[in-house]
Parts: sequence; structure tokens; C-alpha cells
Amino acid sequence: MIDESLLWRKEFGINDVSESTVPRWMFETGAVYLHGYDKEGNKLFWFKVKLHVKDAKSVVDKKKYIAFWLERYAKKEPGMPLTVVFDMTDSGISNIDMDFVKYVVNCFKVYYPKFLSKMIIVDMPWIMNAAWKIVKSWLGPEAIAKLKFASKAEVQTFIDPEYLPPHLGGTDPFKYTYPPLPDDDFQTPLCENGPIVSEDDTESKEGEMESRDTLESSYNSEIVAKPKKVNFLEDSLRSDDGERDTTAKAKGVRKPQTTFKGLLLDVSPAEELSFGSGENEKKCLIVLSNVAKNQVAFKVRTTAPEKYRVKPSSSSCEPGASVDIVVSLHGGSQASPQDRFLIMAAEMENVGSQELAQFWKEVPKTKITEHRLRCHILDSVKPAVSPRRDSLQETSASGQQELSTALMRVMACNSRLEQKMNSCLWVQKVLTGLVLVLLVLNLQCLYLLGTAQRPS
Repeated sequence: MIDESLLWRKEFGINDVSESTVPRWMFETGAVYLHGYDKEGNKLFWFKVKLHVKDAKSVVDKKKYIAFWLERYAKKEPGMPLTVVFDMTDSGISNIDMDFVKYVVNCFKVYYPKFLSKMIIVDMPWIMNAAWKIVKSWLGPEAIAKLKFASKAEVQTFIDPEYLPPHLGGTDPFKYTYPPLPDDDFQTPLCENGPIVSEDDTESKEGEMESRDTLESSYNSEIVAKPKKVNFLEDSLRSDDGERDTTAKAKGVRKPQTTFKGLLLDVSPAEELSFGSGENEKKCLIVLSNVAKNQVAFKVRTTAPEKYRVKPSSSSCEPGASVDIVVSLHGGSQASPQDRFLIMAAEMENVGSQELAQFWKEVPKTKITEHRLRCHILDSVKPAVSPRRDSLQETSASGQQELSTALMRVMACNSRLEQKMNSCLWVQKVLTGLVLVLLVLNLQCLYLLGTAQRPS
């Protein structure tokens, strides 16, 4: 399997596949894109089957197109699975391309193993039953278990209405357009007294355009994606009272146990914020530590701005210093596995009297680094009746987070070891073959020598 995957990557030049190497018209069709999340928090990979037309001339480009989306997501969310959705509404026999479907299946079976959470086929016409029986024959038992057939009514079993289009009974207003590529809907979070409005409408519009360009920029360390207009939160009011208030709030918040080592900022926690139903589980702490030589500006954005209050959501950090950011659930809001947070950072080489709002307008997007955090929902626990039990619950939640992170790392390590083992087995087979060849040659030489020494 590893050999086949490496040959495929070489054949299609996967390491060099980019938006510019794929024909523009493919992006404009909107037949394939990443958008939204299922109920388990997995990214949705949409295939609009009715927009696919079988064409032998564009087969290679279409395969590169799929590889582009998978490679893009693999770099932004390493180790996180995808849910593939085949939207077969209004599709027919002319849209069925079995070779293309087989390629998509192989992508998850061979090229990106363990990358598939499930494959949902929605609103499939009865006339296509025979075609999907053939597809099942290409899948192993494990993959068949991930294959889900659903009607328009049943699809909500897997995906909430907020991420389903209206024609599937959902409420998602998203409409695919290009450019830019769809990316995560990171928006302005709430500050302590509600969202901060930009100084004028012009700045707001400029912020929307800047946010689109920024989210389209290259992945820095670990990063994923979803569209809508975005407003920046330029919280330049960093008074002493505000800092003291944030410090006081941070004291009652659980401290993160893991750290992501970035180019400009170390981010704690490394991967996820854990929220629960308990009073001490409705707030999380993000610690940013400046590891750069200069002052670093940062801002925090979220996909669910109506749920969260973030303080401070935009500020700067001196070299060698740390900043505590308190993220709390607003009112009776509940965290969801679909919620994401984006931390953007840029080095301020010439600080002077430059304001943050002006700095973010002028900084090149190539100098902006990004790190994403997802939300983890803690299991509900019974109310604490003593300070000791409170402490035990906090320790348990912390231990659960560490165990979850460690498990993900073990799974990733196991996958790498499996690939290396397959590679070693292949090398072993090659060496065994070479030894056999040498043995045969030696025997042949001995035979020839023996024949030459016999008297005629």
C-alpha cells in the first residue's frame, strides 16, 4: 500500500499541487468543496454529483482537483477525519462516472488511510442502486460499515440543519462562490460587554476582505476551513483595569496542560479547549507566550461568535512575555465539537506608535501565522458536594484531556510505524530476491568450473 501511495504522489506531483495547478473552471463549478461539520465535529467534504460530467479529456485534472482538497485539509487538520457527503439530488445516469468514484474510494482506502469518518450518500435515485452495489465491492468490511445511505429526512441523523442546504431540509445560507476558496467561518468573538463595532463602515468592509485573503493564505503549522464574511475584532483598548480584570478571571480557570510550539507564539493548550456543564468547565484559558525577538500582535477569532466571550481578543505580547486569554461561554450557550478558534499572530518589527488596527491592515498576509483550536466536550458529572471532590473532578478532566491528546499521538505514531513496517517488509523481499539471484549465480559458476575441469 505504501508503494502505491508513493507512486501516486509522484505521478500526480501531490507535493506541488496548488490552487494555481488546477484549472480555474473546476473551482468555479462548485462540484467539490469543504464546508461545515457533522454532529461528531468532522469536516464535511461535499460532492455535488449533478454537477459532475464524465469527460475523458479532464480525468487527470479532476483527480488532481480531489487531491488538492485532501492534501489541503491534511495539512490544516493533521490526524482529523473527514465525512464525505455525496449529494445526489437531481442527479442521473449521465452523472455517474464509475472510474472517478473508484478513484475517490482509493483516495481514502490507499492514499489517505484512516482519513474517512463516514461516507453519506444522500437522496440517491433508485436507478443508481446497481452502481453503488459495484462501489461496495471495492470497499473492505471496515469501509462498508462507514457507508451510510440517507434520504433528505434521514440525513439530519448525521448532520445538524445549520450545516445542511435548504434543499436537504437545512438552514445553512451558504452558497459556493469562487474566488476565494471556502474557508472556516471565523468571526469576531464577544468581548466582555458584547461585540466591538469597528470605527466606521469602511474599516468593516476592509476587514471583511482582509479576513478572506488571510484565511486563504498558506498553512503555517496546523490549521481548517468554511465560508462567510468575517469582521475583525480590533480590541485596542488595553487599559490597566482590563488587564487586572483578565488576570483575576484567569485565576479561576483550569490551566492548559499541553503546548504547541509555534514560530512566533507558543500556544497552550496545543489542540483543543475543553468545555463542560459544570460551573468551573464553562471557561477555558489560552496562554500565548512570545518566543520571537520582537513584539507580536495577535487576535482570536471563532466560528461561533454568539456563544463565546474572549478577553482580550486582540492585543500584543512583548518578547519573552505571556498573555492569558479567558474564553467563556456566553449566557446559557453550550459548546459544540464543531466550534473552532483561530489564533492569528504577526511580528511587529517597527512598533513605534502604530496602532493595532492600522498594523493588521498593512501587515502582509505571508507574515501572518495561524493556529487553530477545536472544542472538546467533557462528559457531564454530578454536582460536587465538597472542595475535595471539586479538586478530584478538575484533576479528572485534566487527566482526560491529557489521555485524549496522548491517544491521538499514539494513533498517529502507530500509523507511521505501520507505514515504515510495510516499507521494511518490501525492502526485505527485495533483499531476499537478490540473495536468491546471487545464490543461483554462484551455483551456476560452480557448475561451469566443474565442467571445465573434467577431462575431455
